[in-house]
Amino acid sequence: MTEFEQLLDRVADKARTTRPWGWPSLPAPVEEATVTRAESALGFALPPLLAALYLRIGDGGFGPEYGLLPLLDSPPAGEPAAVTQYLANRRSGRKDPEWPWPEEVLPISHWGCGMYACVDCRTPEGTVLLYEPNADAADHAWYVDAPTLTKWLHAWLAGTGWYEESNDGMDLAPWPEFRIRTGAAQAS
Repeated sequence: MTEFEQLLDRVADKARTTRPWGWPSLPAPVEEATVTRAESALGFALPPLLAALYLRIGDGGFGPEYGLLPLLDSPPAGEPAAVTQYLANRRSGRKDPEWPWPEEVLPISHWGCGMYACVDCRTPEGTVLLYEPNADAADHAWYVDAPTLTKWLHAWLAGTGWYEESNDGMDLAPWPEFRIRTGAAQAS
């Protein structure tokens, strides 16, 4: 069994036994056609591990804190779907150029207070970013949560993520690509 398969098995085991706030049960996995429709609406492909989570574990409802957002349709918890949230954030960023939303950065989990865990879909390993909109400027709202989606999932499984009470005060590094990826570098 590959490391990829082992990770999916571990996530599936935890997903079956823990429920994030607001999720009464683990939703069924999505079909391949749903991933295809989501990628078509987004205009880019999902990293393989992210697609596998939706295809093999569930359409959201597992993971840290409020859990993964559903991919394309709204869940029982009332959170917007990842695709819907991404498209809304891109529209909002075009209306307010001071707070642009980077291309191909998909929100996957809501932390509350407007904060999201997001996956940078430009790389197959999917860097996980923290979007913290309560900052004084957009440049200070983006942090690297984990260098890969794999490491982010391992932190959740091990209980070592920044969001754990035992890690209070853990500092995340700023995301250095924000200005480049949003064109903000040219605007200043």
